[in-house]
Formats: sequence, C-alpha cells, structure tokens
Amino acid sequence: MAGRALVRDYNEIVAERILDVAARLFVEHGVARVGMGEVAKAAGCSRATLYRYFDGREALRIAYIHREARRIERELAAHAATIRDPADRVVEAVLETLRRVRRDPALAGWFAPDDVGIASVLAQSSDVIEGMVAAFLGDREAPETIRRARWLLRVVLSLLAMPGADEREERVMIEEFVAPVVVPRRATRRKDR
Repeated sequence: MAGRALVRDYNEIVAERILDVAARLFVEHGVARVGMGEVAKAAGCSRATLYRYFDGREALRIAYIHREARRIERELAAHAATIRDPADRVVEAVLETLRRVRRDPALAGWFAPDDVGIASVLAQSSDVIEGMVAAFLGDREAPETIRRARWLLRVVLSLLAMPGADEREERVMIEEFVAPVVVPRRATRRKDR
C-alpha cells in the first residue's frame, strides 16, 4: 500500500511539473501553438513519458484548465463565503473571477483572439468549471442551478473574450443583466423584505 501511494504521489508531482511547463509555453507561444513535442522538450522528458500522463494535446489542455479552475474555486469560495446576499455574491464572484484570470498571464492567454475558441470549447465541456460557478449559486445538483451555472459561464467567457470598457461598466452590466437572471427569485424576494 505504501508503495502505491508513493508512486501515486510521484505521478502527481510529475504531472504538476508538466502542467507548469505547459503554462509557461502557453504564455510564450499561445495555447493553439503549443504541441506535445514542445512540452516534452521543455519538461525534459520523452514524448512517450508525456503521453503516459496526458494522451494528447486536448487532455493536457483539459488537465491544465481543471487544475486552474480548482485553484480559483478554492480562492473564490473563501471570498464569496463572506458575502451574504446571493445577488451580491454572484456579482463579486464574476468580477473576482475576471480579475484573477486577467492578472494571470497563463490564464489570460487563453482569451487571446487565436486561443479564445479553445478556451470556450474546454470550458463548456468542463464539469470542474461548472462546479466552480455552481458553488456560488446554491445546490450543485439542482437542474436549475446547473442551467444557471452554464449560462453564467458563458457570460464570464464572453467578458473575458470581449471585456467591457472598465470594471465599473462590467459591474453595472453584471448587476443589471446577470444577477437578476442567475439568482433564484426566492433569494431576491427575501432581500426585498
């Protein structure tokens, strides 16, 4: 048992190192231009070793996006937990997500004109990213929460690909057009009482 745990830990360390190298390459060359050969060379491993961890470019990209989504989810969960009003929580979660992605060159690069399509496809197929969004909306299992999360994800992707003039403009748009749609009516009614 201890031997398996050691191998699992080693594999996780190697996979993380490969993802770190891929992140650097995404920044330097753009997501669409990074191939498995470049990642293997930069990571100092053979292509065969790389393919043992990720069976192709798509798997590497998905693993990277999932890792970063989990990191952002953990960071945002603590921030969002301090906000009691559900509509305010959605507004702040969206704005903070935008800030964090835009500040991180490895994530911001996914929304460059040549790479935004890749990000959109991966995000829409990602349970991890939907989970990140659903965490701010309530019951992750409720069908209406999942629908709202998917729609909210599209809003976030849209703002990353086509930003507003500034954060103030984005805040107003999110408060006016997003929060009222995403937050369940019963939560909004409680606020009005």
